[in-house]
Amino acid sequence: MKEKPWITLLFLLPACSLLGGFVLYPAAQALWLSFTDYNMITPTRFVGVDNYARLASDPFFWAALRNSLLYLVVVVPLLVVLPIVVAVGVNAALPGIRLFRALFYLPVVTSLVISSLIWKWVYEEKGLLNHALLSLGIVDAPVAFLTDPSLALFAVMAVTLWSGMGYYMVIYLAGLQGIPRSLYEVAALEGVSAWQQFWHITVPLLRPSMAIVAVMSSIAAMKVFEEIYVMTQGGPMAASKTLVYFIYETAFVEFEMGQAAAAGMALFAITLALSLLQLRLLRKKT
Repeated sequence: MKEKPWITLLFLLPACSLLGGFVLYPAAQALWLSFTDYNMITPTRFVGVDNYARLASDPFFWAALRNSLLYLVVVVPLLVVLPIVVAVGVNAALPGIRLFRALFYLPVVTSLVISSLIWKWVYEEKGLLNHALLSLGIVDAPVAFLTDPSLALFAVMAVTLWSGMGYYMVIYLAGLQGIPRSLYEVAALEGVSAWQQFWHITVPLLRPSMAIVAVMSSIAAMKVFEEIYVMTQGGPMAASKTLVYFIYETAFVEFEMGQAAAAGMALFAITLALSLLQLRLLRKKT
């Protein structure tokens, strides 16, 4: 049968049109805007690399970048490691384990805005968490989780962990169910302990899943926004302002669209570089 390339192209046209219209064109437009002075009111003016130079000398940009990288360093390792432990637990054939899986996955399907509002109430001075800490005698006075500059960002990180654990658990669960049970049976016959089985069988065979989780969680950590917007709005004193929140404020509060686009390009470059680095490191280990 003769191949007809035009038929293949015809079938690809709808997907390519959507990709071009909703991904490639906006990305190209953002790149162009990063070289302009644009505020939606006055005419667009080309300014070259001025926006990037302003970012390089903007202390708020560097503070936001530092917070985003701190978010990445703290949250990503936990989201790579902890869901493995949970996935191993829920992979066991125990009574009621399906209900536990569903409950653990529930935060994933809950609106992040709703989750953030609930956690904001939990963190309040008269909220559930402070009430528990005071009742147990762990603290003598309410803890200002969201208004203390040294605690606010970490309090928001906890929400990201809580809402993302179930999602990455499912990825690992799929990987676990693809590991042949015969490997564990042979290891058990040879007297290999459960911990050694986990370290020498489970972890190596889950490396592809770990690579996926590492990249996905890194991207999610770098673009965190909803939790920050609902719970702290970048405060107190910009202590929890991340790079995406900086972009939002620059674009929609200060109406500096060109500078916001430049910050967006910087975020894209950093995220891409980190993702490629993680993939390369994980491939070397495998």
